[in-house]
Amino acid sequence: MRRRPVRSASLVAKVQEGRGARASSAVGFSLCDPRRLCLALLCALVAVLIFSRASFGGEGQPAFIPEASRGEAIAPSKNPPFYSDKLNLLCFRDEAGVEHPVLGTADWMKRRGHILAAMEQVMGVLPPLEFNGPPQVEVLEETPTANGVRRKILYTVESPTNRVPAYLFIPRSGGAKRPAMLCLHQTTPEGKAEMAGLRGRTNRQFGLEVAQRGYVTLVPDYPNFGDYRRDAYAAGYASATMQGIVNHRRALDLLASMPEVDARRIGVLGHSLGGHNALFLAVFDERARVVVTSCGFNAFSKYYGGNLAGWSHAGYMPRIRSVYGCDPGRMPFDFTEVLAAIAPRPVFINAPLHDDNFEVSGVKDCVQAAAPVYRLLGAVEALVAVYPDAEHDFPPEVRRQAYAWLDRQLGL
Repeated sequence: MRRRPVRSASLVAKVQEGRGARASSAVGFSLCDPRRLCLALLCALVAVLIFSRASFGGEGQPAFIPEASRGEAIAPSKNPPFYSDKLNLLCFRDEAGVEHPVLGTADWMKRRGHILAAMEQVMGVLPPLEFNGPPQVEVLEETPTANGVRRKILYTVESPTNRVPAYLFIPRSGGAKRPAMLCLHQTTPEGKAEMAGLRGRTNRQFGLEVAQRGYVTLVPDYPNFGDYRRDAYAAGYASATMQGIVNHRRALDLLASMPEVDARRIGVLGHSLGGHNALFLAVFDERARVVVTSCGFNAFSKYYGGNLAGWSHAGYMPRIRSVYGCDPGRMPFDFTEVLAAIAPRPVFINAPLHDDNFEVSGVKDCVQAAAPVYRLLGAVEALVAVYPDAEHDFPPEVRRQAYAWLDRQLGL
């Protein structure tokens, strides 16, 4: 990643000192010479501009400072208003804290901006990713499949020291560009291997299944699963969740760069751990044009009766405990807002009736809260939820329904 240069404090001081001395000298003659007064004012303005730009990483963008050096008490780069009622999304607060109704797209974009900033308060600030091109890819092995090839690869993220292991399926296409799918695995030691159909349960091989349908398919490991070992905190992140988002954004870069892929037709599919990471990616990167999320979320108040400890360990977002006390009432964001922030892009939700991780009425709360936003944006049919009579699972019949839905959305 390229870092924008930040001027040092000593350089700023020298610039200010020099400008200030000349300005004082000019002011001394200002009553006698109006031209010198104008020159003094111009110099003072330049000094102010130099100082203000020195506080930023160039072009008005905050410099990316590792979270580990900031500490938990440091305020994030944005300061969104707090919304206690996260079921009512058709409202926004202005800079004075006054609440207004959301009457159109422009109003909704204000609330959406608050949602993303609130997520960053918990996850850490999304770092600016600036690259000259697609990720560097190392092919470790290549294996023929029934309809193409499967490659085991490493792809770079923000630096050469962070290389994500993944499986990449490339179907034979006859030269035509195809839709692509980023598939995010569930909580399993096998990581990507289970979703790629190489290990584990046959009812979890979603990546292999969409690849067999003809999608260019990328299945990466999440930090500290499968073959991927990564200390996100030592690397400067405030959460493994944000490291995952950055990794998955870079995965979209990889897919979009492939000659076999139509970059306008990329989706993300995930189950459980992958189910909520699919949503997080789609919120922060609109190149994810469609989302399938299975057993991935519910409203925080109904997650194990409101006990958010499961979200607060190092594999997710430690600030949920250290800053917000695992209390849903103190959380800056909720999944009601996460789901709505993806609108109007299509989302397919699998929420089994007997999911012991994500109690189903909490999923329905999120769908009910997000539906008015989809309606506002003219996409009421883009939000689809099914509630199979199952446990924490993605049953075969529901998978077939989800895949057919994906085919329609992406034109396979």
